[in-house]
Amino acid sequence: MPQPRKPRVEGKVIVVTGAAQGIGFACARLLAEEGASVVLSDVKQPEGEAAAARIAADGLKARFVRADVTSESDCAALMAEAARPTGRIDGLLNNAGWYPRATLEQTTSDFWDQIQNVNLRGPFYCCKHAAPHLRAAGGGSIVNVGSLNGIQGLPNLVAYSAAKGGLLSLTRTLAGALAHDRIRVNYLIPGWVLTEGEIALHAKTGVTLEALKKQGETLALGRHQTPEDSAWAALYLLSDESVQVTGTILNVDAGGSTLPVQPGAPYLG
Repeated sequence: MPQPRKPRVEGKVIVVTGAAQGIGFACARLLAEEGASVVLSDVKQPEGEAAAARIAADGLKARFVRADVTSESDCAALMAEAARPTGRIDGLLNNAGWYPRATLEQTTSDFWDQIQNVNLRGPFYCCKHAAPHLRAAGGGSIVNVGSLNGIQGLPNLVAYSAAKGGLLSLTRTLAGALAHDRIRVNYLIPGWVLTEGEIALHAKTGVTLEALKKQGETLALGRHQTPEDSAWAALYLLSDESVQVTGTILNVDAGGSTLPVQPGAPYLG
């Protein structure tokens, strides 16, 4: 008789930032369903607490710890609290991000700093303070949620593209620096996902959900990605199935990188 399938991250403690909604929440839920004890974190406390409660209500292991990833002390406290019950952290998903648009001329010094702080400084702080716990656990996995814009960029996402490009460089650097500790570090590109934030961002400029869906039909595989698409990829990278995978890019963009980038294109993945 077929044997029951073993959960893919059973017993692992995994921290997910930006987990109150969208990709982060989908990843947290799937990781919990696959046996992990998930620590959801977000700067939005009521929403984050509600997200963790929704997962825990299904009998899964999930709790919330508020943290602002732009604060090093918050990130250090987050990792310490995540490790407190079991004495270990096995995985980190750096998902927290922010992607308002601005061209080169529109980008002020303050705007530049805000984008870099959330999208690059935040993952750096989280990696820095998670690494000792991962090392103490005998190794583990860090997944940095990146972007196609970190590779080829868009004219109206100058600061964001630079930050995600920096995150890719950080990923590859840490993959080499931490390999001897059996800590793997990889870069996940979600593609163009219609999260709550993405839909709201376009609504401000008069772009309807129906119009967005039609644009998604022009992608190589014919639709936008869902948060769950990214979650399955993150699960692989955080599981022991990818034990020999580090310093790489896992692209879940439905072929978006195979298409030419047009100025003013809506893709923000």
